[in-house]
Amino acid sequence: MNKYELAVVLNAKIEDEQRAASLEKIKEYIARFGGNVTDIDEWGKKRLAYEIQKMKEGYYYFIHFESPASCPIEVESNIRIMEDVIRYLCVKQEA
Repeated sequence: MNKYELAVVLNAKIEDEQRAASLEKIKEYIARFGGNVTDIDEWGKKRLAYEIQKMKEGYYYFIHFESPASCPIEVESNIRIMEDVIRYLCVKQEA
């Protein structure tokens, strides 16, 4: 199993419950494709470096997980179509 870090920026204008639901959905995608979430680092609301979709702020989350090599591809393809996600990036961590 490889270790990965998924950085996700969620829309700052959504309610807390909706943001929690989006985060839970991302965790479900990781589990569905054979991954195991080890840690979630919540940075909270931060100002974006540049305006994205007329938004200046977003909620930052860093999700650490272990999974087979095929999992990040499947997770990214599902996250890509989520409305609340502004940006995402999944990187493999060195051992």
